[in-house]
Amino acid sequence: MKLSQPTLKQKMDALRGNQYFDDLAEPMLMDIAQFMRLAEYQRGDVLFWEGEPCEGMFIMEQGSAKIFRISPQGRQYIVRILQEGDTFAEVPAFDEGTSPVNVAALEICRVWIIDRNKLHALVMEHPMFAQKVLVNFGKMLRGMVRMVSEMAFYQVTHRLARLIDTEMPQDRSAPWTQEQLAARLGTVREVVARSLKEMERSGAIKMEDRRIHIVDREIFDQWIMPN
Repeated sequence: MKLSQPTLKQKMDALRGNQYFDDLAEPMLMDIAQFMRLAEYQRGDVLFWEGEPCEGMFIMEQGSAKIFRISPQGRQYIVRILQEGDTFAEVPAFDEGTSPVNVAALEICRVWIIDRNKLHALVMEHPMFAQKVLVNFGKMLRGMVRMVSEMAFYQVTHRLARLIDTEMPQDRSAPWTQEQLAARLGTVREVVARSLKEMERSGAIKMEDRRIHIVDREIFDQWIMPN
């Protein structure tokens, strides 16, 4: 869905606040701004599917979305929850391949899309920009290695505790259902329910009105970093 034409200031502000463009010269930013547009998606809309050609790099201006994959058995695995300011679709934007993941809006989203042909030209013409791309791709790779390591070395209950500690709001109100938590952890709802009960029985947390209260930080930390 297309919006009314955004202003140059809106485009420049979006670029200045992004890790790929934040220290580029003003003339470069003005040039890039000519090759970006703002799109709006409703809750449940799919921004793009796995295997589709990529239009360019996406920057979340407003709202949230999920990056997910679907197993051959039809089970969904949430790779990442995108929030305001996050960048995504970099890999297909730069390597000219198709998207390796699916992305769907969790609420009304406004997303900047920067044309991939312009990105390719920037890499060829500006070594400093190419260096920033390499640095950010390195961070992404390290993050994926960390994610794979957690799935290999930690049980679901431990991974759930780490997810609660690092990604849920300070008041621990549940932003996701148990099904969504299961998809985020690569498991099923029943296992998440058992893990929450296990942490509750240990005295680490208390469940009340769909909120997770950490009642004993020392015990909870043992779930995060088991011996």
